[in-house]
Amino acid sequence: MRKQRDNVSATEWAPGLLQWYDRHARRLPWRAPPGAPRTPAYEVWLSEIMLQQTTVVTVAPYFEAFLRRWPRVEDLAQAPLDDVLTAWAGLGYYARARNLHRCAQVVAFERAGRFPDTQADLLELPGIGPYTAAAIAAIAFDERAAVVDGNVERVVARLFALDTPLPEVKPEIRRLADELTPQARPGDYAQAMMDLGATLCVPKNPKCILCPGREGCQAHARGIADSLPRRRPKAEKPTRYAGAFFLTRPDGAIWLRRRPEKGLLGGMIEVPSTDWRGQVWSDGEVEAIAPGSGPWHKLPGLVRHTFTHFHFHITVWSARAAPEGVLETNEEDDRWVLPDRLSDVALPTVMRKIIDHGLKNI
Repeated sequence: MRKQRDNVSATEWAPGLLQWYDRHARRLPWRAPPGAPRTPAYEVWLSEIMLQQTTVVTVAPYFEAFLRRWPRVEDLAQAPLDDVLTAWAGLGYYARARNLHRCAQVVAFERAGRFPDTQADLLELPGIGPYTAAAIAAIAFDERAAVVDGNVERVVARLFALDTPLPEVKPEIRRLADELTPQARPGDYAQAMMDLGATLCVPKNPKCILCPGREGCQAHARGIADSLPRRRPKAEKPTRYAGAFFLTRPDGAIWLRRRPEKGLLGGMIEVPSTDWRGQVWSDGEVEAIAPGSGPWHKLPGLVRHTFTHFHFHITVWSARAAPEGVLETNEEDDRWVLPDRLSDVALPTVMRKIIDHGLKNI
């Protein structure tokens, strides 16, 4: 195994990859072209937080919208959290948005608007883990740091023909990635590795004929690139169930409330619902805990949504409130919102699905 790995030379790998990157680097809203001044830390940080578990195509318009609205970290720090959550809606993993806001406040108010310039110090900030810290340090500050995302894991696993499946092989991948990382142009190198994985060393049918590193790639030599990195079979996702209460007033306003700060979709606005549990709710159970005096009517069909770790099935129950509303509302946690003002509140995708279902079926 070691003899095979020695065929990949760190001294040859990085220069060849950087030459390829200088010609073929992707043009992205948060990236400075090769040879240009480095991207500001604020923009690197913002893009990397958004890109976690999300695609470049999805992130690009969000990134540009955030920069237009909050061009400096101080602007983002001073924004109400509700505004940040609303602007984030659709990107998912909403804990990232809360940590983003908190991190902006720490940088703006405790560090005079300046991000730390080392990987170690960046790790002290809210919501910044090892990967994000390495990416900011390398790309914004040119610190030699091994940046390992999913694309880089795939490239390294194939370069060295690593047979151990993920996630067990991750420590070995990180070690080898660090060995390959050069002292010169570490930021460009990190982005080159990401681009190689995103454009040529793709999960299926890799474009090995175009790869600048194919001469030293052990997986290519053995004809097994398409099968690496190996992965353990994924466990089947469980399904959770809930009943949602779609309450409207005669003027069309919809009753919404804020979820608790901690937990899934923390701090977001929701259509009130039962608990989310692993067994189907009977009609009698839902009606027994429905708010207000009703009457409540079960709408036809089902709303389906998938989170990272589970599928979610929701039945929707509707009722009409009196003109003044049958419920006492708290300005902070409960509210009546007209359909044409829904874009002003922090509604996650699953709640928009529930509202759409309710509006189509009442």
